[in-house]
Amino acid sequence: MTPLLLSHFTATSCLGRGLDPILRALRERRGGLAACTFDTVDVATCVGEVAGVDAVRLPQALAPFDCRNNRLALLGLEQDGFANAVRAAIAQYGAQRVAVILGTSTSGILQTELAYRRRDPASGALPPDYNYHTTHNTHSLAAFTRRYFGLRGPAATISSACSSSARVFGSARRMIAAGVIDAALVGGVDSLCLTTLYGFNSLELVSDEACRPFDSQRNGISIGEAAAFALLERAPPRPAPDAVLLLGTGESSDAYHMSSPHPDGLGARMAMQDALRMAGLQPADIGYINLHGTATPTNDAAEGKAVNAVFGRHTPCSSTKGATGHTLGAAGGLEAVICALALRHQFLPAGINTRELDPALHVDYLLEHCEQPLARAISNSFGFGGTNCSLIFGRAEPA
Repeated sequence: MTPLLLSHFTATSCLGRGLDPILRALRERRGGLAACTFDTVDVATCVGEVAGVDAVRLPQALAPFDCRNNRLALLGLEQDGFANAVRAAIAQYGAQRVAVILGTSTSGILQTELAYRRRDPASGALPPDYNYHTTHNTHSLAAFTRRYFGLRGPAATISSACSSSARVFGSARRMIAAGVIDAALVGGVDSLCLTTLYGFNSLELVSDEACRPFDSQRNGISIGEAAAFALLERAPPRPAPDAVLLLGTGESSDAYHMSSPHPDGLGARMAMQDALRMAGLQPADIGYINLHGTATPTNDAAEGKAVNAVFGRHTPCSSTKGATGHTLGAAGGLEAVICALALRHQFLPAGINTRELDPALHVDYLLEHCEQPLARAISNSFGFGGTNCSLIFGRAEPA
């Protein structure tokens, strides 16, 4: 594929608002997970909650979109000068030539949960101020973002569980290649809600401590929330030396099981191989793998087999979910930004909380971060139902 430029990117998570605090936390091997005190949730677990989301106020014209997910989206968009970069792209290309393609898993479902508490005791009717279309509806996120910027181009929401905001990069690439658009605002947002916390707990997938990816005693995920965004454009003939490029995307749908991965990581392997093929690269060309690494026994085992089958056991890798929690529909976007930070600042982030690596997972898992040259990285995102996506990012070659 023709490389695309990540001209601007940003992320907000439990590690902090914007790139600087996230970069600092990763280098210091410091996580943002803490005991769950969210709303009325009674589950013994840790979560990655973003502070101050409830204090965010949407512009009056966008009041119908008010929900936790869109507040988190606005908070994320306003970091690192990202919103101004989008406005500059609109001025350059036109409002109809910039797409919004975002991923989310549960969107504003919390708004429905809160509305149910206020339903009419006699009829059971939801309160009149509740608006499903602009809050809970999966497309609420992309519609809100499009309206916020006054865009008139394509807008799409992808909801493929935990690969949602990774797949948006592939959709944007295809639209740009087809000449439909000149730039795309991509990424994803997922926010804490009762459905995911109680739902994953009912599946016995939630850890009672901060999650420990690829650990021999790993016992489940820690749920987080995040907003992550990137502006994708065609790369100039001579990008800046520290420019980050999207080099390849790989997607697969193995449909092995509704909630369990293929035991040998078949779909994961296919996604990584397709991304390498699109980028015209060999496994040895990749210097770091950001693992999906959820810290559940089956997911890490399947991914370990897939990574070993494609890369062997000598490519450095880690899961950053020990720091951020599993941000579900936002995970692909958040970890794409983490890869972009690693490429720009030339370091390999270590996984945290992992105490004893599982000897059955034959990968080069980083327990300490490394400051070293990095030219290319791959980010894995694998969702329920076998919806898998791998993205390859690279640092621009010196002129």
